[in-house]
Amino acid sequence: MGHHKLERFAENLTFPNLFQVSYEMLQHEGFALRGHWRDYFGNDNPVTLELGCGKGDYTIALARIHPDRNYVGIDIKGARLWRGAKTGVEEKMGNVAFVRTRIELIEQFFAPDEVSEIWITFPDPQPKKEFKRLTCERFLNRYKHFLCQGAPLHLKTDSQELHEYTRDEVIPAGGYRIEYATADLYATPADSRPDIPCLAEAQMTQTFYERMYLAERKPITYLKFYLN
Repeated sequence: MGHHKLERFAENLTFPNLFQVSYEMLQHEGFALRGHWRDYFGNDNPVTLELGCGKGDYTIALARIHPDRNYVGIDIKGARLWRGAKTGVEEKMGNVAFVRTRIELIEQFFAPDEVSEIWITFPDPQPKKEFKRLTCERFLNRYKHFLCQGAPLHLKTDSQELHEYTRDEVIPAGGYRIEYATADLYATPADSRPDIPCLAEAQMTQTFYERMYLAERKPITYLKFYLN
């Protein structure tokens, strides 16, 4: 393990905006903020999750753009989360937090009707393991435990396969509703389609990987849909 990783793991323990709970503690004591995120943030503003947030750059960017919303980034890699948590502390961002956990345990961190929106940004497309895809029915059923009525889900990915799988298989099978879908997000400038507000929302910020893929001229797909 690299020296910097050890330093970051140690510093993670000092961040007030980064929550790490062992599996054993989660099973025996639960997560203290489940059902009480409004107490942590000190307001009743809507809560948005970013699943598989990596370094948290997208979570941080959204929190800067929307100070009237609260954001929680979820990832299992502590060395990655260090960057987002540190930025949140340095900039004194009161509307952003991070949780280190596996997505399989996500419903143990949020109570019913506690989350108003989910972003899934450039997840592992799991080409040979559909049951591990973050948009498969197994995971969508977990999200249903804590999503508010009418909460949107956003999927941004460079994987055409994951985009098509979600759009053409998962959503029709579940009876879910698509608001907008595109196989090339940046082919249509947002200012040319004011009738599609989510287009501007999806284009207004980019992850580290998104910028890398765009530099390689790979099209970015985008999908906004609802489970209710």
